[in-house]
Amino acid sequence: MTERTTHRTTHRTTHRTPDRSTHRSTDPTPLRLRDRLEGMLARALGRTPGGWLRWLNGTRTVTPDGRALDAHVQLLLHARARKGTPGLCEPDPVSARARLRREVASMTKRPTRVGRVEEMSVPGGDGVMLRARHYVPAGHADTPRPLLVYFHGGGFVIGDLDTHDEPCRLLCHLANTHVLSVAYRLAPEFPFPSAVNDSMASLRWALEHASALGAIPSQVAVGGDSAGANLATVAALALAEEGRRVAAQLLIYPITDSTTRTPSREQFAHGFMLEARDMDQFGAHYLGDAVGVAHDPRVSPRRAPNLALAPPTLIVTAGFDPLRDDGSAYAQALRHHGVTTQLRCEESLVHGFLHLTAVAPRAMMAVQALAADWVALTQNRV
Repeated sequence: MTERTTHRTTHRTTHRTPDRSTHRSTDPTPLRLRDRLEGMLARALGRTPGGWLRWLNGTRTVTPDGRALDAHVQLLLHARARKGTPGLCEPDPVSARARLRREVASMTKRPTRVGRVEEMSVPGGDGVMLRARHYVPAGHADTPRPLLVYFHGGGFVIGDLDTHDEPCRLLCHLANTHVLSVAYRLAPEFPFPSAVNDSMASLRWALEHASALGAIPSQVAVGGDSAGANLATVAALALAEEGRRVAAQLLIYPITDSTTRTPSREQFAHGFMLEARDMDQFGAHYLGDAVGVAHDPRVSPRRAPNLALAPPTLIVTAGFDPLRDDGSAYAQALRHHGVTTQLRCEESLVHGFLHLTAVAPRAMMAVQALAADWVALTQNRV
């Protein structure tokens, strides 16, 4: 089926445009020649056998318990270290957002084809309207499919619809589901609880308008990665208290407790994509100087008293991620409260592997596996 791109100026009206199957980004940030060359090299290395890369790396990064870092990822991390890549939100959030868009665009191959992509607006918190992007699976124009409302990662500070376009396309294609990606407001311009209010409002809207999107109203789920996974589970719990239950939640390397220093945060604090300085800066931008906010269940959902209201859950972590233990602890907490929960750990990967599918074959395999687990969970086969 040929992919089509549609633009909805509001959630009520639609303006249809001709098919643009190569459409991926509406971001005006241009790619520099250096970005293009680095992206081409990274994608070329992604086609190189792992054995050759282990020879190029010289030594393998192995944890004391025997976990080995993927060879493609290790070489990428070496290259980033030699280049001296700044922190994820340095030198300032605006510059960091533009850099992330360039990096993601340079490392992404031709976009994964889906049935249709719709640009639209959905209600957010505090009376604002939010940009959103609706991905429709191919081959099911007349058959309602499940819907996944998705919140992107980026520490509540960076990331947008374009940086997470390819992950959403992959989820739509591999899980055969509608995906509604929502661009919630970012800190520091809009600190906590703006993103929480946006996630709740947009999820509430999706539950009410699933049929209009071509989805099955009883099969609306929520998900996200990193900070977006945090927002997803916070919104799911909040709406459950209102009597609005989502079908399931997909939490990819989530942050669920900002008050606890886990062993993985110490072990992988430096050199593994997401670093301690990044988390500290993200937290400062998102939470500001408010005393005690980190203990708020809307920031640290693992501390929520109502975890039994959480929907069936798939949590995906990475072995070399400072947030690995955070995700594992949340899975344990949900199970303790009787919530059906599956935990998958991609032992050889790092935080952010959703964006490495074109440069690390193991990352693509991980996304394919989590999509299969997601389908099994939502179809009650786990």
